Amino acid sequence: MTATLTLLKTRKSPKVFDLTDPGPSPAEIDEMLAIASRVPDHGKLTPWRFIVFEGAAREQAGEVIAGVFAAQNPDADTDRLALERGRLTRAPLVIAVVSTAGPHAKIPEWEQTLSAAAAATLLVVSAHAHGYAATWLTEWYAYDADARAALGLAANERFIGFIHIGTLARPQEDRPRPALNDIVTRY
Repeated sequence: MTATLTLLKTRKSPKVFDLTDPGPSPAEIDEMLAIASRVPDHGKLTPWRFIVFEGAAREQAGEVIAGVFAAQNPDADTDRLALERGRLTRAPLVIAVVSTAGPHAKIPEWEQTLSAAAAATLLVVSAHAHGYAATWLTEWYAYDADARAALGLAANERFIGFIHIGTLARPQEDRPRPALNDIVTRY
């Protein structure tokens, strides 16, 4: 079996709370993002972009998320606001994948959105290839218009997900995978 096949067969998504330091170096982050950019992209539109949250930027973005949550939930207690503040601090690095899909004469928005999802997938696989673990999360703030705007997205942009990247704090059990007979139809 080739190293690539082994890599693909062993990738899994750990619990976000099992990610710890160290995270990727700046050079590794750049390489991961370059790899994530090598996805199918009909029309060469580049219908996605990345937002990197590392170091103190994770806490700053957490304050933004907590602020939006507090405005929408004025009765939220301090524990809940602390949870919201810590959303992007659970791993040393978080990279948001943003879909910039929009109307086009030839390329449907759906194809553009799928290209962004493919970029998120390659980012997760690239993190694994670099020796890190990655978890792709889309929590409430990924779907909330106020949170999206507060985190810098334009009205037409959407979060595909937040990729949390770090070193595994402990070994992970693999989850059961579907039997091919249950998910494959041969026409």
